Amino acid sequence: MGSSGSGKLLLAMLLGLSAAEVLAQTVYKCPGNLYTDSISAKEAAARNCKTLEGAPVTVIQGPARRPPATSGGDSASRPADTKVNPGDQAARDADKRRILETELRREEDRLATLKAEYNNGQPERRGDEKNYQKYLDRTAELKANLERSESDVAALRRELGKLNNN
Repeated sequence: MGSSGSGKLLLAMLLGLSAAEVLAQTVYKCPGNLYTDSISAKEAAARNCKTLEGAPVTVIQGPARRPPATSGGDSASRPADTKVNPGDQAARDADKRRILETELRREEDRLATLKAEYNNGQPERRGDEKNYQKYLDRTAELKANLERSESDVAALRRELGKLNNN
């Protein structure tokens, strides 16, 4: 029993010492209803905190947060009064088609103007482009605008294609 008994006694003393240290911990109540034990007595005095020795501190858990409601496309889960009248939906679809067609015409006109100005990478030089670098910069900008416009036209055509498939 010699060494194992003294080992257990030493362990009990070590555990008793750490428990006493935890119980002797000072808790401060600072302005703004902030409770802390991680500041020194000097910091507590500077912050105008009061010492809470021997008073038990109770931590109350807040209510568990519910996960956010998912907005799935399941129409069966929606109340009946939120369904759209078929006539209203047809009108909305017609408006959407009209808006997309107008945007497509506008973007196609813009694309045609940009293509004419770009002139296959050889736009006409302006009077303010005596510096060749300005001409190159404008040509690069025209090319970028042309590519963006082509992309916009393609996207509008895709959207109209989706409407025609429905």
